[in-house]
Amino acid sequence: MNETVDIKELNDRIEKESSFVDMIKMEMGKVIVGQKHLVDSLLIGLLSDGHILLEGVPGLAKTLAINTLSNVVKADFSRIQFTPDLLPADLVGTMIYSQKKEEFQVKKGPVFTNFVLADEINRSPAKVQSALLEAMQERQVTIGETTYQLPRPFLVMATQNPIEQEGTYPLPEAQVDRFMLKVVVDYPKFEEEKLIVRQNIAKEFPKATAILSPENIINARNVVKDVYIDEKIERYILDIVFATRFPEKYGLEKFAPMINYGGSPRASINLAMASKAFAFIKRRGYVIPEDVRAVSHDVLRHRIGLSYEAEAENITSEDIITEILNTIEVP
Repeated sequence: MNETVDIKELNDRIEKESSFVDMIKMEMGKVIVGQKHLVDSLLIGLLSDGHILLEGVPGLAKTLAINTLSNVVKADFSRIQFTPDLLPADLVGTMIYSQKKEEFQVKKGPVFTNFVLADEINRSPAKVQSALLEAMQERQVTIGETTYQLPRPFLVMATQNPIEQEGTYPLPEAQVDRFMLKVVVDYPKFEEEKLIVRQNIAKEFPKATAILSPENIINARNVVKDVYIDEKIERYILDIVFATRFPEKYGLEKFAPMINYGGSPRASINLAMASKAFAFIKRRGYVIPEDVRAVSHDVLRHRIGLSYEAEAENITSEDIITEILNTIEVP
């Protein structure tokens, strides 16, 4: 009985603490038409301190979305266009000799900001990608002999274009694992696109107002950690991840030859964290199975290694995740 009272109390507290979520969505809705899934994913990344990899054809408001979010949160934003000739120093910064002071001085790179948009991350060579991925993982950058902490909150949203693969450097699987979510952005619906065209040909393009500070986000992250996750839900999360590793144990023998490797423990951690953040966005103090199902595709799609057999049979990681969610018993 005591637990039920605590849950009720927690639920009330989280409902109060999460009131800003609707305000963020409203402000972003002024600029971004439709794309609800993209906005939700950005909020999940922001609230659970995770980075996001976006895949979609050009012109789907990927840059606009993160720019708008940084305006709403009143945070610093930098956009880095990844090109084949980019160097790690262009990203993290370097030592520059000052003739006036007769000494080397540190010039910090564009990664020292709250929101980083790494545009077309697969256009630059591996050493540049790994420089960004180190900053993402460690939340710090080493220039010369000194290590500098990155500002908080620190969110990287990397985009990659699925259509042109010539002259690109695909992210290695081990590095893709650093992204909490991989979100596939789709075309807007007919009515939404009509609104987008109207907005863009109007005299003034709508602007989002700043309603939060970075400190508010850091406080909200601590509240998200308080969202209650039952042991049954934890087992459900682990079952989903383990089914990507050992499909035969879950009655999914047909997938055994199609999966080279499944989700790492990072997948389980991120699935639990994203579920908590999703419950928070829905203004609930506890996680339900629907929250886990809602974030499973984004958390797992880049963490399943497919074999040649899967590619030959045209089976994608999406198909495997959907089948796993349909097979595993919901608590």
